[in-house]
Amino acid sequence: MKKLSIIIPVYNEEKVVGQTIEELKNELHKISGLEYEIIVVNDCSSDNTRQILEKIEGIKIINHPYNKGYGSSLKTGIKNAKFELLLFFDADGQHPAEEIGNLLKYTDEYDLVAGARIKGEYKGPSLRLPGKKILNVIANYLVGMKIPDLNCGFRIVKKREILKFLHILPVGFSFSTTSTLAFIKEGLNTKFVPIEVKKRIGKSTVRPKDAFKMLILILRIILLFSPLRVFLPVSLILFLIATVSGSLDIILGPFNISDTTILFFISSLLIFFFGLLADQLAAIRREIK
Repeated sequence: MKKLSIIIPVYNEEKVVGQTIEELKNELHKISGLEYEIIVVNDCSSDNTRQILEKIEGIKIINHPYNKGYGSSLKTGIKNAKFELLLFFDADGQHPAEEIGNLLKYTDEYDLVAGARIKGEYKGPSLRLPGKKILNVIANYLVGMKIPDLNCGFRIVKKREILKFLHILPVGFSFSTTSTLAFIKEGLNTKFVPIEVKKRIGKSTVRPKDAFKMLILILRIILLFSPLRVFLPVSLILFLIATVSGSLDIILGPFNISDTTILFFISSLLIFFFGLLADQLAAIRREIK
């Protein structure tokens, strides 16, 4: 028998949360040999979400005293879950509950089983698309492999593994992205299962200023997981420039190394050693509990 804790972060989803949970329950009842609990984390919704949740039977409700963010809601659910397998399930109606059984098939062998939205199936706000594409390119470079879907929130993780990274995981929507990279970079078994998502119901909380947050997220991910993947190429380019400049100094004039050559050479060394230091600090930060 498999035991599953379903964690649903909720913020202002009065139009769909009741329907989402009922559909989820119906699908869970179809899975034989499954014991489960449903934990709904209400992130201080300002609409009637809380009142709707209180009328639903068979769920555990945790109310945040103030709005903390998507990632923070997941962290609250993780800490309060009683089972080892954790399913993250959004309340906006996008995640296909009928695919839960398919994800569960891989949980014996894998530490993270994530949904991979079929190409072109992204149904969220178009404002997120450019940032998502850039982030995917960078993430693929950082981990040295192609990730089918970096930030799909529909996933099953093992509690003992996700707890190791809880201190470095962000409190916002980048929780899914960062946790995916953490599992891959630490060599944990990761599986991506193709899924078809639905169009979300209700309004998105994404705002134009989130584009700046996405940029900060990209920088944080680089420094947290693979600093040398950035610093080493820059250092190498500067060293090659210094080599070419030094060769020209010798060929074209009296034997006299120019200030420009020295500047490029010293810069390449400084960036290389700074990259080594950043890599060590990043490793220490990931390990500190």
